[in-house]
Amino acid sequence: MPTKPRPCRARVRVVRSIALDVLEAELDMEEPLALPFDAGQWVSVPFGPKNVRAYSIASTPRSPSSITLCADVAPDGIGSAWFRGLASGQTVEFKAPFGGFVFQRADPRPPLFVAEEIGIVPIRAILTDLQETGYGRATTLVYWGRDPRHMPYHAELVSLTRRDPDFVYHPVVDSPGAGWSGGQGRPPEVVSGLVKAAGVIAYVSGGGQMINDVREVLMARGLDRKSIKWEKFW
Repeated sequence: MPTKPRPCRARVRVVRSIALDVLEAELDMEEPLALPFDAGQWVSVPFGPKNVRAYSIASTPRSPSSITLCADVAPDGIGSAWFRGLASGQTVEFKAPFGGFVFQRADPRPPLFVAEEIGIVPIRAILTDLQETGYGRATTLVYWGRDPRHMPYHAELVSLTRRDPDFVYHPVVDSPGAGWSGGQGRPPEVVSGLVKAAGVIAYVSGGGQMINDVREVLMARGLDRKSIKWEKFW
């Protein structure tokens, strides 16, 4: 049964910058002492009676007493200002967990993950959880960014390809720049080249336009809508 969202309190351990305009905050749970959740879920931070912001949990359920949140603070709205202002020792309150963008282990089809910039956060949590629990099946990730500076966790994902022979990684950007060893292009183009027929289950996370474009490609290959899970960030 899914865990029902509940009020939570935690204390900030550390805040770090992990990419251009992307911050990561490690929180030690205080109430409850451990937060049950599924990889890919998120927390809701209140900024008034009808004003909340959602932040994906970047860490995995293996460490429920300490969770990691990750945010793109470029928009400079109320949520960005709050996240930028987090400091070690600060107490924060939120409700959690929320979201149905979670991996279905019982599905026998090979998973295809597609992420756009900050949309990598829930997918990173899922992939890490699979690696930690010995999933041991073929898994593919397509990850797009404007340029490498906008791709949090890219180096970690490259490292994962060296540790896990079942993990295939396709990083792509618009502007590669010097030293880039990945591809150049857009997610729908890469997905179109990878998927020739129905037979995968897809998890797509990022902006609405990218999600729609990738869904069109996958449905043209014969996937039904229920075989395409998505998490919209903007």
